[in-house]
Amino acid sequence: MKTIKLSLLALLFPVLLWAQTPNFSLTGKIGTLGAPAKAYIDYMDNGVSHEDSVALVNGNFKFSGHITGNAYARMALDHTGGGKGKAVYTGDVIYFYFGKEQVTITSKDSLDNAVFTGSKVYQEYDVYNKAIGGTIMALTKAVNIDFNRGTPEQQKDTAYMKAVDMRYRKNIQNRTDKQFLFAKEHPTSFFSLVALSEAAGTKVDVAKVQPLFNALNKEYRETDMGKELAQRIAASGITAIGNAAPLFTQNNVVGKPVSLASLKGKVVLVEFWASWCSPCRAENPNLVKQYQTYKDKGFEIISVSLDNVKERWLEAIEKDGLDWIHVSDLKGWNNEVGRLYGVRAVPASFLVDAQGKIIGNGLRGEPLNKKLAEIFN
Repeated sequence: MKTIKLSLLALLFPVLLWAQTPNFSLTGKIGTLGAPAKAYIDYMDNGVSHEDSVALVNGNFKFSGHITGNAYARMALDHTGGGKGKAVYTGDVIYFYFGKEQVTITSKDSLDNAVFTGSKVYQEYDVYNKAIGGTIMALTKAVNIDFNRGTPEQQKDTAYMKAVDMRYRKNIQNRTDKQFLFAKEHPTSFFSLVALSEAAGTKVDVAKVQPLFNALNKEYRETDMGKELAQRIAASGITAIGNAAPLFTQNNVVGKPVSLASLKGKVVLVEFWASWCSPCRAENPNLVKQYQTYKDKGFEIISVSLDNVKERWLEAIEKDGLDWIHVSDLKGWNNEVGRLYGVRAVPASFLVDAQGKIIGNGLRGEPLNKKLAEIFN
């Protein structure tokens, strides 16, 4: 029996070795940075999250590993030893795709100015980004800068926040239109799948998205991203107005589970947001006003955060004075409730009546105010 076990192990051993053989490397040179400088990477490979870190020596660093297909990465460079959290949220960060390649990343001073060589996938990603008008992170950064130009008084003014929000929404819509066009014109590109996955959004227009999805290469449709989009298309009716709101349970700020079912009998706004989302934060004063107006009449808000850093989530709640139910699993875009509701962008919301049926989605600002007035007045 021992011989059989050893034989099986011997047969499996080469397979295990092969599975761990690196098939990509990211080799960097950022000036002459040394201790305490450190590089951090998080990347998604076919639905599985990975992370790694390495200290810089005379500006040099290297990441390597094994991926099954094109991976989406966030790389952050900590210049001063402040740690990953500081590097990711206030530091030098880039987002990119890479494949089974030997990639070189070089810059004189920062990741923000880095040049990628040796990566066909990155070159295609660059072409895609230029075609659609930039990354979503770039647009978010731009709206944050736009918002922060205002004085402290302006930043509390509803009209000012609405103006910033409208500019952001217009830019997002322009980008979405270009994503659909890119997918239509480049059906053999992996980034057409990326474009469709983003542009389809929470409320999938099946008539528009399904033909474009069907035209994609089969290998892309069968990736984790492709399967997730297919599920979103198939389940697009789940969160349609008139349907029962999908039930969920998630932990609140002190780690206790809260369920949507426990709120039956109340009109509930299921609100998806994040501390880093300026349009979300811009809408918060209006939500505070509506909550104070109707909370004693049977109105409740349950905010689902797509944050992944608890401290930033709690800071935003306190700073914005959000005195209602908050839940999160701190998995960012992989939040289980977000996936259940097909949320691919924030802010997003679903208004649920006292019987648990969806009576509105995407309501913000004046449309939300009017709807609540109709219900309670």
